[in-house]
Amino acid sequence: MKKTLFALAFVSLAIAGMAQKNTPSYPLKTFIDSASYAIGRDIYNTWEQQNLGLNYEVVAHSLLDCVSGVNNWGDDELRMLLMRFQQSFEKKQKASVQENIDKGKEFMKKNALDKSVKTTESGLQYKVVKTGNGKKPKADDVVKVHYTGKLISGQVFDSSEERGEPISFPLNQVIPGWSEGVQLMDEGSTYILYIPYHLAYGEQQAGMIPPGSTIIFEVQLLEIMSDSKSEMINY
Repeated sequence: MKKTLFALAFVSLAIAGMAQKNTPSYPLKTFIDSASYAIGRDIYNTWEQQNLGLNYEVVAHSLLDCVSGVNNWGDDELRMLLMRFQQSFEKKQKASVQENIDKGKEFMKKNALDKSVKTTESGLQYKVVKTGNGKKPKADDVVKVHYTGKLISGQVFDSSEERGEPISFPLNQVIPGWSEGVQLMDEGSTYILYIPYHLAYGEQQAGMIPPGSTIIFEVQLLEIMSDSKSEMINY
């Protein structure tokens, strides 16, 4: 966070409105031009994911002032402003995380009323959509699965189904909710896993998954593999 804040004076040109344009608004004549533009987009995307709430047009003008040698602020004033912004952002972020946690708890509470949903001692909930052949994986097994991951709002954040390609991974290298949930499944089965935040990513952001989020996966256990190569995913 500190590195991000102290990079404010070095953001690339013409950040404002980039996401809405298909072609660069600034002529890219050399490789360095293209690389500079790419860095600007990367910074913008990173800040958007963090939901910093910045005015990007002002940020772009600040950079232009720096390039032109315009600097009416001293280092002390700059540090004070950045510190105030960081404190304000952290306060807002903490409130947002707690809101996500509370929404997740309420969702899980209502979901538990569904007679087809079972709850484990850890707080994981699951629903059996389709049973398989009875063979279950162990904690250190490699499994091949298809899956679709959603937020409790219904927004899909990842899906091997949409990519049209299953993925394999070791169960001891994924989040606790995945490891526990898939071990409940038998080969060939399909389950829906309702994973509370403490069995998912906790209070950390994970790509499109906001901090403190309860997440839902529909998982098809296609195969329990042995001596197989696996692909690393974050789940």
